Amino acid sequence: MLEKDRSVLAYVASGRIRSDQDAPLAQRLSQILAGLAEVIESYAPVEVAVEQVFVNVNPQSTLLLGQARGAAICAAVLARLPVSEYTALQVKQSVVGQGHARKEQVQEMVKRLLALQGSPTADAADALACAICHAHGKGQHYRKGRRL
Repeated sequence: MLEKDRSVLAYVASGRIRSDQDAPLAQRLSQILAGLAEVIESYAPVEVAVEQVFVNVNPQSTLLLGQARGAAICAAVLARLPVSEYTALQVKQSVVGQGHARKEQVQEMVKRLLALQGSPTADAADALACAICHAHGKGQHYRKGRRL
């Protein structure tokens, strides 16, 4: 999660919602939905940015990722938050300057852009990069201290 004041981005928080890997899919999706509802209640964002699912080599992984992403979008919609979606290419282009950047490049640029002490994990860097992309693309719509 980021906060934006004019053109200055500040890191607020990042984390991971964990679900029980042995639970049925519906229960795991419910855990994701509930976990994100807690995050939304705790941090009170005003907008949400998510990365669009791409089709990768394993169709089963793509399907599961899409379902988890759907639960995340539902959490935002239930909280009446606007949701913006970006492709991985858009996110990488916005953060690194080239759409085919490696994960390590994204991590390093997120660290630099947010003045983080250490490198974020790959998953945290992806989420923060998506928020940075959103902030860059919609900067004129923010007011002071707006969280995304």
